[in-house]
Order: sequence, then structure tokens, then C-alpha cells
Amino acid sequence: MTWRQALLLSCFSAVVLLSMLREGTGASVGTTQAVEEEASEDAKQKIFMQESDALNFLKRRSKRSPKPRDEVNAENRQKLRADELRREYYEEQRNEFENFVEEQNDEQEERSREAVEQWRQWHYDGLHPSYLYSRHHI
Repeated sequence: MTWRQALLLSCFSAVVLLSMLREGTGASVGTTQAVEEEASEDAKQKIFMQESDALNFLKRRSKRSPKPRDEVNAENRQKLRADELRREYYEEQRNEFENFVEEQNDEQEERSREAVEQWRQWHYDGLHPSYLYSRHHI
């Protein structure tokens, strides 16, 4: 009999505890909803401008009005800097390519000179002076 009473008492206390927790969360949800509404209004204020501020922003410069001198100068400086960087980049690329081509040509000339020199040594009969010494200088 005592174990039935203990089981019944524990079930009853669990039901009472769950009902109290449910009421507590219901009350807290109501307060969090108010907090969430305030937070969403703050977010709207951060995202959207006041109407007067928006009108001033749009009136400040329309499409047809000329740009201020400072803005024009800043844009020109940016364009000049970009042009300078582009010019430096392409100059560096051109120099690298010219050096590469020059090295390739030098290697090719050296290979062909060595091949000609080997051919002359192979075909030299010893009776006539070599070709280099018999050239006529103009």
C-alpha cells in the first residue's frame, strides 16, 4: 500500500509542477512578445530614414545638377591612379616578355653558332685556312 501512495503522490506533484510551469511560460511569452515588438521597431528605425532626412538626401543632388568640385576631383584622382597602375602593369608585362624573347633568341643564336662551328671542324681538311680567317672584311 505504501508504494501505491508514493507513486500517486509523485504523479500528483508532477502534474501540479507541469501546470505551474505552463502558466509561467505563458506569462513570459507575453513579455517576450512586447520585447520583440520593441526590437522590431528599433530595427525599422535603424533601416528606414525619417521622411525629412530622405527628402534632404534626394534634394542634395539631382541627376541634372553638376557634381561638386571635390567629387569631380576625387573621381579624376581615382581614374588617374587606375590608369597609372594599368600602365605600370602592362609595362612590366612587356619588359618581361621582351627579356624572355631576348633570352630565347640568344639561346637560339648560340645553338646555331655551335652547330656551324662543329660542322666546320668536322669538314675542315687542314689544307685551307678556316672559314673565319678567309673572310674578306669590307
